[in-house]
Amino acid sequence: MIRWIIIGVAVVLLLWLVAGYNKLVRAANKVEEAFSTMDVYLKKRFDLIPNLVETVKGYAKHESETLDRVIAARNAAGSAKSAEERMVNEAAISGGLRNIFALAESYPELKANENFLDLQGQLQKIEEDIANSRKYYNATVRIFNDTVMTIPTNLIASMFHFEKKPMFEAADAAERENVKVSF
Repeated sequence: MIRWIIIGVAVVLLLWLVAGYNKLVRAANKVEEAFSTMDVYLKKRFDLIPNLVETVKGYAKHESETLDRVIAARNAAGSAKSAEERMVNEAAISGGLRNIFALAESYPELKANENFLDLQGQLQKIEEDIANSRKYYNATVRIFNDTVMTIPTNLIASMFHFEKKPMFEAADAAERENVKVSF
């Protein structure tokens, strides 16, 4: 009788371990899928940047420093080794794009250029998609981190080395500030 109780407890513990491990694996896979989805939109933006920079160069030749910073941020994002590094570099690209669009305000003929307007529209759409994919990524990371940090799955997470994942956050103060609009 004691033998069956011990076997029953062992089976219950094994089932609990398997269920907890599977829950962690599913949550980790959702985080990876969310990051990959966001990465697709970041790649689209990455591919549009050279076209935008070339269009702006024709109108704003003496603004090359701004354009060079955007290209440098793009190249850094392309060579990022980790998700955290990629997130920081992507924030730099966002800041550079804001500078390019602000620069366009100084050049009325650029603002009226069809190619520039088309690229600007495409980038604005992609930025919306990136923002939505960041929300999704952060939601899946929150769920994963909750699972890793709460009892009893935190015991399984520590046994199998599941670690808390970083959220995608605004990297610099400029991204947190309100845009100043004046007429």
